[in-house]
Amino acid sequence: MSQADYSALDRPEILAFVFYPRKDHTRAPSGASDHFIAVEKDVSICCRFYIHSRGSASILYFHGNGEVVSDYDYIAPSYNQLGFNLFVADYRGYGASQGQPTLSNTVSDASIIFKAFEDILHRGQYCSDVFVMGRSLGSISAVEMAYRCQEKIKGLILESGFAGFINLLLHLGLPAGSLGMEDPEFPNLAKMRTIAVPTLVIHGECDQIIPASEAEALFRSAAASDKRLVLIPGADHNDIMWTGREMYFQAIREFVSA
Repeated sequence: MSQADYSALDRPEILAFVFYPRKDHTRAPSGASDHFIAVEKDVSICCRFYIHSRGSASILYFHGNGEVVSDYDYIAPSYNQLGFNLFVADYRGYGASQGQPTLSNTVSDASIIFKAFEDILHRGQYCSDVFVMGRSLGSISAVEMAYRCQEKIKGLILESGFAGFINLLLHLGLPAGSLGMEDPEFPNLAKMRTIAVPTLVIHGECDQIIPASEAEALFRSAAASDKRLVLIPGADHNDIMWTGREMYFQAIREFVSA
């Protein structure tokens, strides 16, 4: 499969609108470990592995914009309590990662991170059951991995994700004249029509950044026969996990355990 062309969107005025890199990075807590994955010469991405057990399924997680892996020191225990390992990946320029993020390298780096994570699981003799999850901006990477690696993953989880990038940028206020392409399905919607692995879509009903209609479009387009849409009542974009905590984690637990 050839990679979709993101180069038309890799312009400074768009990248400054899309990415908000934070350099925050704290030492990995007990029970977690940092892994630096080389994505090109002199550029490595920092990922943090929160381990439950070698026999547990693992979730490869691509976080949202403005977040870094160490933010998940407070969230990962909830995943571990459900019985899952969580492997959170940063983007270039975020946390302890090197380089500068673009849409093109964010997508291409995801494939390298996925392969490196497979190797980590293999070397550590972990269970090979892997789920891919993307939150918000991370939905691009997660959908790309599900699109390319369906035979290697057990399922796809999208939280606060979007269907079309162009409409999202316009919704967020980027002037239409700044965009170099007009495909309303780019990049996630068209790919979802080919992704047949079990799919879980979680979204806040009151999301003001990425409307719930985006989640509904992703769900409708998913080729999976086993798919579920969970809308969290009263939840916005950045409080979804806490507003609907029980509903949120119950959906993930049932999905991964199944």
